[in-house]
Amino acid sequence: MTVSAHPALAKARSVGDAVPWLARHQGRTVVIKLGGHAMVDEDLTAAFARDVVFLRCAGLRPVVVHGGGPQIDAELARRGLKREFKAGLRVTSPPAMDVVRMVLAGQVQRELVGLINRYSPLAVGMTGEDADTLTAVRHVPWIDGEPVDVGRVGDITGVDTGAVDSLLAGGRIPVVSPLARSAEDGLVYNVNADTVAAALATALRAEALVMLTDVAGLYAGWPHSDEVIPRLTAGELEKLLPELSDGMVPKMTGCLHAVRGGVGAVRVIDGRIPHSLLLEMFTDDGAGTVIVPDPDEEEEILP
Repeated sequence: MTVSAHPALAKARSVGDAVPWLARHQGRTVVIKLGGHAMVDEDLTAAFARDVVFLRCAGLRPVVVHGGGPQIDAELARRGLKREFKAGLRVTSPPAMDVVRMVLAGQVQRELVGLINRYSPLAVGMTGEDADTLTAVRHVPWIDGEPVDVGRVGDITGVDTGAVDSLLAGGRIPVVSPLARSAEDGLVYNVNADTVAAALATALRAEALVMLTDVAGLYAGWPHSDEVIPRLTAGELEKLLPELSDGMVPKMTGCLHAVRGGVGAVRVIDGRIPHSLLLEMFTDDGAGTVIVPDPDEEEEILP
């Protein structure tokens, strides 16, 4: 066998190609949001867990925020409870909140922590309730000029990164469930996972926020076109927000707030593709949509 035909050569080249990126991002924080739809496939979730461990072992500081929509839907159906969305948000009655809390913190988080720790015992599960990491107030969206009651859905009013910082300093991988406690009424609120990821990324001054979801990126002219917009500035995204479908509004609003809050870049990528996280971050062959600060903002946040 010649050296050029060695089966490990492609792997060696891939690692070599990643070296410049790794050198630039040593010690930097990256927040990764894993959507519940991307977790339905066990093989995909296992590949994600391995990729996150690779990032940590390569010198980055990953923080994972997870969703759990399909898993919540399944449990609601099992209990005979209604599934309902308004303004792109899950309507969360008190009985539904019990299901949301149980599924996110007691099922989805535990499975993800277990998968990561199978590769290396680094993951620690927590929710936004822990150490008052996230505080919230009741969210009241407006539809057609009228306020709409969506139940126990929260707007984040505060982020205390102390617990997350301690875990990162200890070399751990925080895995965060999107729940928050209200300082007003003491109740626990369901918070959109994209919103939580964006808020944590901003508070942690993360180098990047990566949204792994069940679409290929932000589409231009959806539903009439499936062409993915490869790159947007914050200003360009802001102009597009009124045209987006309800389900994309919380996600892209979070992206906008993150890049305007100091996050270096936000990437929205297809979590249904194996190893899409590494493909997007380490190579020029990635796909999806990248949102970056406006040019004047980039100058302001440069160290």
